[in-house]
Amino acid sequence: MYKEIERLLNKANGALDTETPETGHRERFLRRLETVGEATPIRRTKKWYKPLSIAASFAVLIAIGIGIFNRTPPTLEEQVANISPEVANTEYYFASLIEERITSLQSQSTPETEQLIDDTMKQLQKLKVDYKKLEKDLLDGGNSKLILSAMITNFQTRIDLLQDVLNKTETIKNLKKQNDTNFTI
Repeated sequence: MYKEIERLLNKANGALDTETPETGHRERFLRRLETVGEATPIRRTKKWYKPLSIAASFAVLIAIGIGIFNRTPPTLEEQVANISPEVANTEYYFASLIEERITSLQSQSTPETEQLIDDTMKQLQKLKVDYKKLEKDLLDGGNSKLILSAMITNFQTRIDLLQDVLNKTETIKNLKKQNDTNFTI
């Protein structure tokens, strides 16, 4: 490598030192060297990114903390679904069937059947409260086979109740039609 540098310097021999420095060049250079350390203050630039990164870190930690501590506990249905996914599927099936029958019952509401339908809805609400208690018992670790059987029976009772009331409203509707046709003038 030394030989290569020497070869480059020999090659550029005439191009490097073409002019001579002015008189007093050395003294001016030395004065500047001495004053550089004294006269030129070192300016420190403010480093704004450090406080900003600290603030961003705190914001992230606070967001994570809020996310962990404000997590809503799972609902009763979600807890039951975690214990037994089959129960969740069965519950979904029965609930949709019950909703369908309730909609059908409410569409058949007339002044003659209004009291019957209101009483039925109150009974359904009581059965729903009982079902919630069964879910709670299941989560508390009771006899799961017995509780699951009671839950299914609860659904079947609700469906049977709705079906009976639908049949009664249909009978009332038919009796009213018969009475109306018998009393034509």
